[in-house]
Amino acid sequence: MDVEIRDITPADRPWVGAFLREQFGSTRVVSRGVLRRADELPGLIADRDGQAAGLLTYHVAGGALEVVTLHAARPGLGLGTALLDAAQARGRSLGCGRLWLITTNDNLPAARFYERRGMTRVAIHRDAVTEARALKPEIPETGVGGVPIRDEIEYELKL
Repeated sequence: MDVEIRDITPADRPWVGAFLREQFGSTRVVSRGVLRRADELPGLIADRDGQAAGLLTYHVAGGALEVVTLHAARPGLGLGTALLDAAQARGRSLGCGRLWLITTNDNLPAARFYERRGMTRVAIHRDAVTEARALKPEIPETGVGGVPIRDEIEYELKL
C-alpha cells in the first residue's frame, strides 16, 4: 500500500465536503461549544494508491492544534495513524505544545484508537453533546452500538 499525506488544496474542497457528509453525516462539527465548518478548515488528506482515502481537519489556537475531524474510508489500513502522526508534526512545526480532540461517549472504537496512539483522556464534559444540539440539531440521540450520545470526551497529546 502506497500512502501519501498531503495538505488540502482548493481543488480538494468538493471531495472534502462529500467525504465528510459520507463518513460523518455533515460538514458541521461542534466541540466545546464551538460550531465549525470542517470542510472550510485546513487539513491533511491521505492518498492511498493515488486516491484520496482519509481526511483530518484541524484548527490552531492558543498554542494547541485541535483535530476537528479524522476519518478513513476503510479503517485498519493505517490511514488514521498516518494522518494523526502528520498532525502531530504539523502542530510541532506551528509551535504548538498540545494536540487535542473531542470524541463522544458512545465512540469506544475511537477512544481505543487514540489511547493506543499515546493520547490521554483528560476530561469528560458531561452533557456537552446535549448542549451542542442547540448549535447542531442533526446530532443523533444515539451513536455506536445504540449508546445514547451525551458527553464529550477530551483527549490530548503533549507535543
